[in-house]
Amino acid sequence: MTMPTTDILPDPLPAIRRLTGEDARAAIPALSAILIDCIADGASVGFLQSCGDEEAAAYWDGVADAVTSGHTILLVAEADGEILGTVQLGVGLSPNQPHRADLKKLLVHRRGRGRGLARLLMTAAEGEALALGRHLLVLDTATGSPAEAIYARLGWSRAGVIPDYALFPDGSFCGSTFFYKSLAMSRTLAGAMETPSPSSLFPS
Repeated sequence: MTMPTTDILPDPLPAIRRLTGEDARAAIPALSAILIDCIADGASVGFLQSCGDEEAAAYWDGVADAVTSGHTILLVAEADGEILGTVQLGVGLSPNQPHRADLKKLLVHRRGRGRGLARLLMTAAEGEALALGRHLLVLDTATGSPAEAIYARLGWSRAGVIPDYALFPDGSFCGSTFFYKSLAMSRTLAGAMETPSPSSLFPS
């Protein structure tokens, strides 16, 4: 006897998208919701618990301006038909720093966590940086936060800690850990670790 089968479609993979300034303005409600959710979860991301829709929207409006001017690259992670994560790459730096970029505001809504969105966003940001010739990336994050472990797993090097650098949303002090990543070095190491093919070992 043959039992009836039911087709089960897998969840669609998250998509990473680079936004234009116009796209960013259209996405302000979704981006604000992510920011406010991360603040409510205690993340030190530049805002206090008093941050509401108006303050969040004003922040993202400024980001949209920076995207339009070419000073910022804004990436989003989309899943289940909505934006659930975002990260920024600051490239509008001083003339003597054309080789590097600042990675900023890696944010993932609690509804989207545990699905690899942070890793996808970071990988995409590194690709954008390399495409612009920015081979050195720098970031900072709250000391002792879950993000510290994420960056370490992704090959970022810990440069040091500044105590009481900023405030948590509840107003208490938090240290900031600074990380950097040399994309040129990462590519060199990845190439050195590749297993040679039999044809390269035994040329004809």
